[in-house]
Amino acid sequence: MQGGSAPDNPSSHGLEGYRGLALKVLMSIGAEVGDVIRIKRANGAVYEGILAPRFEYGDPECVVLKLKNGYNIGLKIEDTDIVEKLAEGGKFTYKVQLTPKAVSSLPRVSIIGTGGTIASRIDYRTGAVTPTFTADDLYSMVPELGEIANIDTKVLFNVFSEDMTPKHWTKIAEEIASQFESNIRGVVVAHGTDTMGYTAAALSFALQGLPAPVILVGAQRSSDRPSSDAALNLIGAVVAAVHAPFGEVAVAMHKNLSDDEILIHRGTRVRKCHTSRRDAFKSINTDPLGVVKNKTYHQISSSFKPRGSLNGFKIKPLFEEKVALIKYYPGFNPEVIEKFLDMGYRGIILEGTGLGHVSSMCIKAIERARDMGVFVGMTSQCIWGRVNMNIYYTGRDLQKAGVTPLEDMLAETAVVKLMWVLAQTDDIEEIKRLMLTNISGEFSQRTSYRWSA
Repeated sequence: MQGGSAPDNPSSHGLEGYRGLALKVLMSIGAEVGDVIRIKRANGAVYEGILAPRFEYGDPECVVLKLKNGYNIGLKIEDTDIVEKLAEGGKFTYKVQLTPKAVSSLPRVSIIGTGGTIASRIDYRTGAVTPTFTADDLYSMVPELGEIANIDTKVLFNVFSEDMTPKHWTKIAEEIASQFESNIRGVVVAHGTDTMGYTAAALSFALQGLPAPVILVGAQRSSDRPSSDAALNLIGAVVAAVHAPFGEVAVAMHKNLSDDEILIHRGTRVRKCHTSRRDAFKSINTDPLGVVKNKTYHQISSSFKPRGSLNGFKIKPLFEEKVALIKYYPGFNPEVIEKFLDMGYRGIILEGTGLGHVSSMCIKAIERARDMGVFVGMTSQCIWGRVNMNIYYTGRDLQKAGVTPLEDMLAETAVVKLMWVLAQTDDIEEIKRLMLTNISGEFSQRTSYRWSA
């Protein structure tokens, strides 16, 4: 076979993602995605399977086949190969299942869709995952939910979590508040995992005196992948929303690599600790709130805010966006702090080394922040443990310059909390008081030496 140029729009030929030599060969035999084809090698090897779509940025000479055993294989087309079309097949499409009928005796749970991998499928144009499923789709793909609760669904927006902003947090908080006006048992928020910890912290401060749980849930693998963790995570989130005794914001994700348990983490104490593992989320410096196993909720922590009533429910959904989270590193230039001050930032969270340190070269910039009435808080780059700025003289000098140690608060939670606090008050003393007030279980007075790997 001879190579050559190929059409620029393979999608018009039913060959999404293909280009170059592979596209030319497939077009020459009239093949489309979904057809059964055979590739014979010069060495006698024969491969048969369904022509699968592929991402457009890969090797232009590669063809992807789904074999009878269910596995996909990529084959680089050679000039000596014989490629044949054996049969026409159906298109690769996603078919939405019927939504289960409501059972009046079951409690009501609201699922709010915001996007992310849990609400995504593979985009074979790019090989990435694209947010396409609605909250109704999530419900219909996991019919077991119909045995747990009556599900109300709403898509608030459909974005990946890296595109989330404090304005999105405000909209989510307001929507949750409106859902609680209709006598529901709990709320589930489908969210991308990359910034889910930030949103969970934001909602923890914005929604106070919750009458029921608010459970954020995500997935490490898109819902249309055989290895997806979306279904079990969603089941765990709905079970927690119905049966958990607390009125707090929490995150529901896999406990381990197996499909057996879902941990329920407090929203202000959870961190994504791995890029792709199912058990990426860990409770930091504390125990999880609970665990879901076999669709049954088990409480782990004895310290929680119980479900409340609408009378005690308050919503404070605003956030100040001019807050910086600055990670210190050797060679850090204090002009970075100065630049944020010049830009009118009202608060800075430092992610210092160890017990909470940055170079003494930063003290002048920190003193300027103090004199300007800008709050500067200290957290640690270490995942586990707490800040203690009284051990070494650098820490004591930093405190004298105006830095406030933030106990064992996560840096991510600290920056979100400061955004929320600055939307409540301009008074620097009140800002300090609120940052050191345990509002939503975001820090503890003592930190255990236990830690998780």
